[in-house]
Amino acid sequence: MATGLENLNIYKLAAELEVEVFHLTKKFPQDEIYRSVDQLRRSSASVSNNIAESYHKRSIKEKVRILNDIVKGEAEETRKNLEICLKKEFHDDREISEKYLSLLKMVSGYIRFIREQKPTNISTKNQ
Repeated sequence: MATGLENLNIYKLAAELEVEVFHLTKKFPQDEIYRSVDQLRRSSASVSNNIAESYHKRSIKEKVRILNDIVKGEAEETRKNLEICLKKEFHDDREISEKYLSLLKMVSGYIRFIREQKPTNISTKNQ
């Protein structure tokens, strides 16, 4: 049974992108395992993990802080690293960084949404 978090569009997209990054980085050069591969996998996982953490915070201020400072930062880091790895020819997926850009826009929309909600309704509403 899906929880409210699992119905949240930004969480679903972040989790899908985390898996995409995982599979994409399997094809990277062996000598990049402890550089680009590790960094991309950790930053992409951090996006979905921090969305989950923010979802269960009670205060709007704390939710917004995590989403703005951590989620958006990690998503942008992942997006930029994917673009650099594309230029280095470690992969050829030009769409994945655009998906991260869409996610960043969705996170901004979600932040606006939760700022407009009454504190008792934050966890029960979907974006």
